Amino acid sequence: MTDANNPLGNIYISHRAIATIACQSALESYGVVGLAAKNFAEGITQAIVKDPLAGVEVNFTGSEIKIDLYIIIEYGTRIKSVASSVGDSVRYQVEKATGLPVLQVNVHVRGLRISNPD
Repeated sequence: MTDANNPLGNIYISHRAIATIACQSALESYGVVGLAAKNFAEGITQAIVKDPLAGVEVNFTGSEIKIDLYIIIEYGTRIKSVASSVGDSVRYQVEKATGLPVLQVNVHVRGLRISNPD
């Protein structure tokens, strides 16, 4: 958790709250089909227990935030453009919502998915 002090008291922001903001921002980005598990063990856990935030990892370093996203991209879109757009969107939304600087947003493309050709 991170915290901020002000005259009225303390504000605590949990990892899960930041992960929720990052998850929603990534899923709203053009070309993103969904989030993926970061490794095999998390993939099995995801199959058993549906965690909507699987695929997002948040780390605090002092007062700065590092975010790792594991995404699945729509087949036929430019991977580099989509990944860059997702990173920028997540950085903007998290900084806007929390007021804390985001040091890094690492976007890991875990797969491509073909939509309905109809």
